[in-house]
Amino acid sequence: MNKRLRFIVVLFFLGLGAFFLYPTVQWYFNTPEEKKTLANGSKEQIRNYAKIEASEDLDTLVELVKDSPEADFPANIDFLVSVAKDNYKLEKRDMPDSWTVQSVLAGFQSGTEVYSALEDYYRDDILSLKELKNKTLMLGLDLSGGMSVVVEANMDSLEERLERKPTEEDMKEALTLAMEILNNRIDKFGVTEPQIRKQSNNQILIEIPGEVDPERVNSFLMGKGNLNFHIVDDAATSRIAQYALQNPSETFENGRPSDNSILEAGLLVYGHYKKDSYGIDQFQRYVVISEEIGLDGQHIEQANVIADQVTGQPNVIFNLDSEGGEIFYKFTSDNTNNTLAVVMDDKVKAAARISEPIRNSVRITGFDSDEANDLALVLRTAALPVELEVTNETAVGASLGNDAIDAGLKSILFGFIGVFVFMIIYYKGAGLIADLALVLNLVFIVAILSSFNMTLTMTSIAGLILTVGMAVDANVIIFERIKEELRVGKSRSAAVEAGFKKAFWTVMDANITTFIAAIFLSQLGKGPIQGFAITLAVGIVCSLFTAIFVSRLVFDFGSDVLKKDKMSIAWGLK
Repeated sequence: MNKRLRFIVVLFFLGLGAFFLYPTVQWYFNTPEEKKTLANGSKEQIRNYAKIEASEDLDTLVELVKDSPEADFPANIDFLVSVAKDNYKLEKRDMPDSWTVQSVLAGFQSGTEVYSALEDYYRDDILSLKELKNKTLMLGLDLSGGMSVVVEANMDSLEERLERKPTEEDMKEALTLAMEILNNRIDKFGVTEPQIRKQSNNQILIEIPGEVDPERVNSFLMGKGNLNFHIVDDAATSRIAQYALQNPSETFENGRPSDNSILEAGLLVYGHYKKDSYGIDQFQRYVVISEEIGLDGQHIEQANVIADQVTGQPNVIFNLDSEGGEIFYKFTSDNTNNTLAVVMDDKVKAAARISEPIRNSVRITGFDSDEANDLALVLRTAALPVELEVTNETAVGASLGNDAIDAGLKSILFGFIGVFVFMIIYYKGAGLIADLALVLNLVFIVAILSSFNMTLTMTSIAGLILTVGMAVDANVIIFERIKEELRVGKSRSAAVEAGFKKAFWTVMDANITTFIAAIFLSQLGKGPIQGFAITLAVGIVCSLFTAIFVSRLVFDFGSDVLKKDKMSIAWGLK
């Protein structure tokens, strides 16, 4: 590979590393704590925050336009100026000479429009932070705490499934299987190093590291994959709509009205919900469906999320097994021109007219992106063998404590400084090149771990430290080979060429064997062991790239571009 191409490759990976590192740097260093708290909160909390902030800002503007209409527009909400400009352009009005309070508000039709623009800004600001957080390098339970959830198995549901009283062995097996499924779901959800332990009284303790969204955690912990398809009774739906207007306090408990006589047997009343701009389910109307299930989630073989080509909204595509395809084809053939309802957790998520028989795959709308992905995740994993109920949900602090964390981080920092200083003292100018490669190595490792939303714990940091040692070791081997070539009288460029060539397989052998061990550990280990192994494996790849590729590029730059004949690599060697 020629030098120019090597330079382009290094620049490309530096740009890629910066791209993946940006969310982590932005989240941990440029995001205020109060906004982090909001981004980690529920969608209801975000909605309340946006509405309160918008209301307060609107009140401030109303007071300003009364008292000082020609005053400069407040800088903290100057985003409204761009909205007002767009409105002026749409209405083909002349732009004002200056953007005062009065001129900005004149760009809106009403106070309601101003309020909506303010609410949209605050909502999008926090929701974008929530999305940003999902792309960052997370900190583990030992460094920053996380979320602790205790779930209890409802053995009554196991008895219903088995159609007999479960034995001790049945209950033990169900709990073990539930733990395996939960661990599988959590791994697919993107959380690494969770701690799942069986407790007494049919309880399971789940500790999830980092700042997590409780709503999403509950969705994949409790999700049973019980998505069902039912036929809608349109006539009964119209009757129930009138009944609900006349009886606003009616709750339709268990899907039935309090007066059973108004609804035939075999029919159920469920609410039809759609997502609002915050992703929160909002009740639309009541829908009456047949109690008979046309198709259940057990026949769903694969679930994937794709964006609609026209609207961009997330759709869930369900691929059915052969038996499910035949059942659904017959079901939709018998009910052509009727309305099909998609029911999940006793909520109608979508309803559409059946225009023709459907076989093999089903496309469903009515989900936001997070919910669609989580639903696909739950349906791709096995259904829980027993229903789980959350009995306790708390935030947990860092298990190591601030003093231990500070001591650990200081030792890492001092270790890095010691390595940097040693390399400069012992290898002089070449030591600076090794230190540059070491810094880039750390940048690439953190960038890769961030891109996979990995969790950083003390064991992961141990893997990082070991990687740094191996990276330095690779540079030492290369530098010693270069020194040998210089001692026999070779020129700078010839010594670099021969030194890298002779050191190549020595460096590769040591790293490849460790990499193989790390791969096995990452596949067979769980929790802290897996975190250590993944960090080590990523670090080895990055170390090889920086030691062999980047260091060589810097040496060649000195020889070919700066035209240097001498090399600063050892005392007494010129």
